[in-house]
Amino acid sequence: MLEILRNAWKIPDLKRKLIFTVCLLLVYRVGSHIPVPGLNPAEFQRLVEQGGQLFGFFDIVSGGAFKLATIFAMSITPYINSSIIMQLLTVAIPKLEQLAKEGEEGRKIIAQYTRYGTVLLAFIQAVGLYFGIKGAVINSGVLSFITITFTFTAGTAFLMWLGEQITEHGIGNGISLMIFAGIVSNGPSAFAALVNIGKAGMTEGNFLMALVKIIAILIMFLAMIAAVVWVSQAERRIPVQYAKRVVGRKVYGGQSTHIPIKVNMAGVIPIIFAMSIMMFPSQIISFFFANSNNWFVNFFKNSSGSVWYAVLYSVLIMFFTFFYTMIVFNPIELANNMKKNGGFIPGIRPGKPTSDYISRVLNRVTWFGALFLAVVTVLPIVLQNATGLANVWFGSTSVLILVGVALDTIKQMESQMLMRHYKGFLE
Repeated sequence: MLEILRNAWKIPDLKRKLIFTVCLLLVYRVGSHIPVPGLNPAEFQRLVEQGGQLFGFFDIVSGGAFKLATIFAMSITPYINSSIIMQLLTVAIPKLEQLAKEGEEGRKIIAQYTRYGTVLLAFIQAVGLYFGIKGAVINSGVLSFITITFTFTAGTAFLMWLGEQITEHGIGNGISLMIFAGIVSNGPSAFAALVNIGKAGMTEGNFLMALVKIIAILIMFLAMIAAVVWVSQAERRIPVQYAKRVVGRKVYGGQSTHIPIKVNMAGVIPIIFAMSIMMFPSQIISFFFANSNNWFVNFFKNSSGSVWYAVLYSVLIMFFTFFYTMIVFNPIELANNMKKNGGFIPGIRPGKPTSDYISRVLNRVTWFGALFLAVVTVLPIVLQNATGLANVWFGSTSVLILVGVALDTIKQMESQMLMRHYKGFLE
């Protein structure tokens, strides 16, 4: 990775793109410390700390901007939600599906719809956030409501624009890089948490046990990165052979290729879906029944570390992994396209037998990916219960985002350097 960065820095065009990307990411980090007018930061921070794992995840993704009550507190999550919704609607609505197949122009229209959806979702989330943290509002009123909600919404809209500028004029996917920068910025606080564990062990006269905890956390962190890299790169390749066709004096086809089926095709999306569903009851309770002592309310308040919570969380992740994979990968359409172009899988008849075979392979591969996501998600919960360290910085979602964005950015840099190499050879 360092060698790739060093080589990219030697190319003037890539060097300019790298500098542009870093400068915009610095703008994002500076904006993450600009407070929202009309909010009490100390009271807002207290409410966020009481908000549970969902608020903790928002704070990690936003790089601490959420806890500090800044203009970028909502980060880019409304854009992510809007993109996921548009992707699902593209499959469900024939008009959007037709736009997606029209090439660049169709994708531009869908991207415009995604922007409108982002602003709408950001405003809805800002309104919900305003009523959820009303105790942190200095002077409640219509003007305060408009100021706070519009500031949150404008901050998300600006981040969306910033991400698109990075994607167009910089290196990598701008939205992903901003999430990456937000997660990485929590590194010092994670290191401070490890130091506090050591200090607490020394104070209590049990430094050896504290040292074991720190080593276990570091080993878990490295093991999760290695496992995520391995699964992210893993794929099942189905061999495909194309029949020869003679057109005039030329022979077309006859080559061998393969269909790559990624083990983790759904990425981090199943975890986000499952987390949203699991966190919804506790967030509603924290907003409206925070001071209640009812057994039902207390059950949901204290459920995040229990065994049934981990089991249900895992089941939901596996369900959404299959659900999302079946949406983005269509074996029937793939088999029909292969049949039209004279392609076939050796030993499998074209048409329905081919789609059935691809479906069987896809299901087996997806089972492994779903189980992996479930295990990786539950491990931080086990680690929290074992070490007592709350809001583990390198949770499953964080590691998946970090590894995925890093690999994708490096691949883009490699492809651009390779393209320039071939251009220089042709010249």
